[in-house]
Amino acid sequence: MFMSISTTGSVEGPATDLGFLLHKHPGKVQRFATSHGEAHVFYPEAGDDVCTAALLLDVDPIALVRKGRGKGRGGSPDFALAQYVNDRPYAASSLLAVALRTVFRSAMKGACPARPGLADRPRPLRITLPAVPANGAGEGGGPVMAVRLFEPLGWRVEAVALPLDEAFPEWGESRYVRLALVSDAVRLADALQQLYVLLPVLDGAKHYWVAPDEVDKLLAAGEGWLAAHPERALITRRYLSRSRALTRVAMERLELARLAEADDREPEEVDNAVDDRPEEPAEATGATGATSEPKPPSLAGRRRAAIIAALREVGAARVADLGCGRGELIGELLKDARFTEVLGVDVSARALQAAARGLRLDRMPERLAARVTLAQGALTYTDARLKGFDAAVLCEVVEHLDLPRLPALEYAVFGAARPGAVVVTTPNAEYNVRWESLPAGAVRHADHRFEWSRAEFRAWAERVAAVFGYTVVLRPVGPEDEEVGAPTQLALFRLGTGPAEQTPTGTARTDQAATDQAATDPTPTEHTPTDPAPEGGESR
Repeated sequence: MFMSISTTGSVEGPATDLGFLLHKHPGKVQRFATSHGEAHVFYPEAGDDVCTAALLLDVDPIALVRKGRGKGRGGSPDFALAQYVNDRPYAASSLLAVALRTVFRSAMKGACPARPGLADRPRPLRITLPAVPANGAGEGGGPVMAVRLFEPLGWRVEAVALPLDEAFPEWGESRYVRLALVSDAVRLADALQQLYVLLPVLDGAKHYWVAPDEVDKLLAAGEGWLAAHPERALITRRYLSRSRALTRVAMERLELARLAEADDREPEEVDNAVDDRPEEPAEATGATGATSEPKPPSLAGRRRAAIIAALREVGAARVADLGCGRGELIGELLKDARFTEVLGVDVSARALQAAARGLRLDRMPERLAARVTLAQGALTYTDARLKGFDAAVLCEVVEHLDLPRLPALEYAVFGAARPGAVVVTTPNAEYNVRWESLPAGAVRHADHRFEWSRAEFRAWAERVAAVFGYTVVLRPVGPEDEEVGAPTQLALFRLGTGPAEQTPTGTARTDQAATDQAATDPTPTEHTPTDPAPEGGESR
């Protein structure tokens, strides 16, 4: 099993700088023990103009059988003879990928203490692999697969299918290719990381058992390039030996990394939509634990009821819950047969997992499960999956965005997705003075980037409606206070309908809206605010 790496010299340094990058002296032949044989590193040529380093892996087929019995393709053959007669000693595969990590560990990390800054400098590289298995398995193998994997990374790919037997060309091509990768400027560390991932992907099989920690290895080696690769789904699936569970986990983490990088944020900052707090605090009870009056509905419950009433009002059947969190609203929508399709979208993989558990999707009857889909995505980017819905809901979502990012959400939802109606709810900042446990000037949730007054929300809603061709009515949600209004404010946008009627207080409402609100949110005789903590995006 053989691979060579060549580079050329420049005014910045001789080609023999490759020895510093690989941490292997050009004047020596070195040998390293690996788990399946011996690896040899030597330099066929080493000059100021051209330098080539070669890695020769001498696989021990007996050791491969003994250590891999029952594991992977080499350990579970169709015939006993295949344990000893196979392509492993000759064709670059996951064995070579493991050898790369063993022999060139420091080079893959981009470490070069002897020449600081050298590892960060792109340089011309040519990587040659005389024989690489390129199995299709229904996904298009051979040279086409090599081009699909390496060309998007900036490599010029020279892939030639090898014949089964040169003496008998009529037998056709084998599943092996002669592969050369050429780049005018690439970091050696990046090249090695890409080879570490893509050699097993080309092969379509691994010589060892794929455990859950392979997801971490994939994401570590793919940092900076895999999330944006157009074939990331194929790469992930084949690298993880087509394990559906591991592939799902890896794809969720890759999508989160891509979205976080696009927003110049850490993944932990983005994946924060779920915490361990209850949706609403319990009401105080007497010593016996009994209450003399029925417990009033929670604010989150009233909010969901107001949203569903608005959706019924516009006759929506296909609804997208954007920023769905734990999926409480989705659960309520599924109880009503008029909502025939519900899409839940959230940037947080943890939130989607919590929603799937809370909805019991794995136990849900097939007909009911067919009505709901959960998908990971960022609402600040246009997404073709969001088009064609009768209505979209942004329940306690907008306040979790930085204000400079809000125009991107406006265009993605109102401009690109363009549903027939949009329901938006957000806290009423004026009402915060009624929360006894909330310090003056504080927002209701640590992740809220802002909270609007009624006038600010009305101004935003009317501007968005005018820009994107909607009209809007505004409604209070929850018990109304004469001075500061209701704790939550709701805006119902309709595409291309008539103008809204303004109430004396400046809140846009219709007579029908007032009737619906009275039906869903009866005002209690005595108003006692509760803890504001659940008012964040995770309280739906």
